[in-house]
Amino acid sequence: MTQDFFKVPKQPMAVTLWVHPEGRVLGDLFVREQSLHHVGRETPTELMNQPEPFLAIHRDDIDEFRFYNKSSIVRVEYDITVDESVINEESLDCECHLMDGSCISGSIQGNFPPDRRRLFDHMNNESFRFIPLHLDQKKVCLINKNYIIYTKSL
Repeated sequence: MTQDFFKVPKQPMAVTLWVHPEGRVLGDLFVREQSLHHVGRETPTELMNQPEPFLAIHRDDIDEFRFYNKSSIVRVEYDITVDESVINEESLDCECHLMDGSCISGSIQGNFPPDRRRLFDHMNNESFRFIPLHLDQKKVCLINKNYIIYTKSL
């Protein structure tokens, strides 16, 4: 039996990270070819919200693999793939003000439970630490809730 049998097939995905205190990092993170929750490959949102504290990043600029602590990642930007481009029924437009002075506007999209449709409810949902903010039709910014000073509805 070969060791490859035990490997989880993953694909590189280009991202831009903002890491505290390092700054902007360009590289690839690695998503599963098959998500555990839906048909198609794993999304960066699923990866970033998993309980494991570290994730592997291949740095483009220095051709090196590093294992970053998710707690030090302020935000992650990436282009939406075909797997994620589904039409969601609801959208919460908001603006997030971060500790690094950034102000990011976009929409949180999804199918929200009837009793949990407010931005306040979504921000207090403890089941995830990174909020997917859709900046436009093609780009998503995952924001670490620990770095948000405040957010407001638009």
